[in-house]
Amino acid sequence: MVKIESPSDYSSEVVPAELLKGKRHLTAAEIEVLEKNLNHNEDPTWNNFYVDDSENGFDPTLIHLSFFSGFIVLGKIQNQILKYNDLRLGCGIRRSKLSNVVTGDLCAIRNVFYLDNYRIGDRVILFNINEMCCTCHAKFGNGILKKGEPEEHRIWIGVANENEGRKILPFESMIPGDAYLWSHYRDDEELLKRFVELTEFGTSNELNTYGIVGNDAVIKNVSIIKDAKIGEAAYIKGAFKLKNITVLSSEEETSQIGEGVEMVNGILGYGSKVFYQAIAVRFVIGRNCQVKYGARVLNSVLGDNSTVSCCEILNNLIYPFHEQHHNSSFLIATTVMGQSNIASGATIGSNHNSRSPDGEIFAKRGFWPGLCSDFKHNSRFASFVLISKGSYQYELDIPYPFALVAPGSNGSPKISIIPAWWFMYDMFAITRNNDKFKKRDKRKKKVQYIETDPLAPDTMQEIMSSLDRIIGLTAGYLKSTDNEYMEGKTTPEEQYQAAKDFLHQNPEADFTLEDSICQKKYGAVIFKPVQAYKTYRKVVKYFATRTLMSFCQDLNHEMLTLDLVERIRKLPLYTEWENVGGQIIPSEKIQELFASIKSGAVNNWDAVHQFYKLCECSYEQYKVRYALYLLEQLYSRPIEDFSVDLYRNITDDVSLVAYDIYNASLKSREKDYTDYYRNMVYRSEKEMDVVIGPLEDNSFLRKLRADTAEFTTKIKEIFVGLTK
Repeated sequence: MVKIESPSDYSSEVVPAELLKGKRHLTAAEIEVLEKNLNHNEDPTWNNFYVDDSENGFDPTLIHLSFFSGFIVLGKIQNQILKYNDLRLGCGIRRSKLSNVVTGDLCAIRNVFYLDNYRIGDRVILFNINEMCCTCHAKFGNGILKKGEPEEHRIWIGVANENEGRKILPFESMIPGDAYLWSHYRDDEELLKRFVELTEFGTSNELNTYGIVGNDAVIKNVSIIKDAKIGEAAYIKGAFKLKNITVLSSEEETSQIGEGVEMVNGILGYGSKVFYQAIAVRFVIGRNCQVKYGARVLNSVLGDNSTVSCCEILNNLIYPFHEQHHNSSFLIATTVMGQSNIASGATIGSNHNSRSPDGEIFAKRGFWPGLCSDFKHNSRFASFVLISKGSYQYELDIPYPFALVAPGSNGSPKISIIPAWWFMYDMFAITRNNDKFKKRDKRKKKVQYIETDPLAPDTMQEIMSSLDRIIGLTAGYLKSTDNEYMEGKTTPEEQYQAAKDFLHQNPEADFTLEDSICQKKYGAVIFKPVQAYKTYRKVVKYFATRTLMSFCQDLNHEMLTLDLVERIRKLPLYTEWENVGGQIIPSEKIQELFASIKSGAVNNWDAVHQFYKLCECSYEQYKVRYALYLLEQLYSRPIEDFSVDLYRNITDDVSLVAYDIYNASLKSREKDYTDYYRNMVYRSEKEMDVVIGPLEDNSFLRKLRADTAEFTTKIKEIFVGLTK
């Protein structure tokens, strides 16, 4: 219902004293000029109007055809031109209606038909805006409450699950790590209560809010802006509706919102861009993200350095470096841990296993479903799993990292899995991942460290688990076939060791394994288990040795010595790791954080982010201690007891992996130049070089070649100090 108020209601507004420093009332001559320029004020005395008190600070001739009410506090208005791209506007106020507005210096406000309760920075352009207002209870996308508001007014984001069982409260500094901890530890009521308190820490519940537009922002051709906090240098053009949002922006990381965009109830991160009819509702979008071409992001958290377009993303927690570009793809009720790519036609969310929309997909980093893939909830995927095109009608649990998953062959209902597939068949893609993502990281301020190396403690943990799983399945296979390796082996321990010996001593064995856990009802066929086992072990050796070598280099040591080993042993050993928003953190440290939160020692989200920084500072130490542990686990003895032959075996395997990485990367790229079907579209070799660039100019391969040569030279010396 439309209510009627008296004009005198506006004049009762009290101007905050801090706004009047360096301001003054209008002179009679200035009022006369304003009225001659057809300006109107609901206060006929113009006592509600304050202007800059400096010499030549206020030129009344630059205000035309405008209406004023409430209090008006203006910065300098001088005969200056503001220019942004092709838009040139003179400073001043023209054809606009302002109430309870404070402006900075040298602003251009033109054709703003309703502007209420805003504080505007310096050199701001507001041009062609239908409605721009802010309520006294605005929250700017944060999940807080104002005085007197009921709990049901609080804005939650239902990440990871459509029934909101994992819902979280958005806040201005939220990153995916925060969302992960909040949404995935739901069995601790005290912790969940403290997360709400952390979110409300330092915020006011008074009904005295006002909209904010930062310095050098440009807003033009917009229909509705309500309850918005817009940062410095932000550029907003042609948006349809922006309501209850914060647009984080700075001179270094400018954010942009484009034509036809609707954004309601959320936070847009620094340096991010939302264009071309995209819609975001109940969201947190990280730094350096792009959402465009009609994409819909609803009830979701999107990590830094991600790009989504033409797609639908509902109820998701998505880590940094996520790519989803296709109109025919959608993602619903997932936790995707970044460095992911959703192919066209992938429908992840259409298949629930109950009548209630409570299913989830949980995918660790490097998730890559193929064209037109669909999955049934609940499903879970290890790191860097590639799923071949297909309709997967039953729930999946894929524990093998770097694996290829495909529908069963010859009509078999069992899915097919090749563990370690990436290492055996596409080393180039894995190798360039680290370099690729580092180049895409355009964040100027890195609130949290993001692990981009595919070989890290989280993936090593998964590989060690997969090695154990392959050994166990092999033991079952050998028993079922009455293999000689099982003769006289009666205990589980003896059978396990026999299977391990078989895998080591039969590198050419050709058989398959059955893994019933990987797919509900029918299970999976594991192909090339021996090759996968050997490859996994080589990769662990490579990671561990590379990490130990890096540790030595940081200390200016050419080789590992017994003294250095003893020094490493004194470091804390963590064997369980979690991917917290892209940062790999020991699980034990997460529990320490939770204890600090519940005790009150950690009292706000800034302190949580400081905890992430402390973990980052100790990460290399945690990693080198884990590397030593991995080598000793692989050989079931302390490193001091390794023989010379064993050290040689390690360095040979590590060198082989390094050369495999380079050679596989080179061959993979060479295909673009030598394969008939790839180069048949070019009239000549010269044209091909112009289009895709000469092979010899590939900077990544040049650097990889040099790094491989240096690495393989140094690796030969790393263990020499332990053999003396």
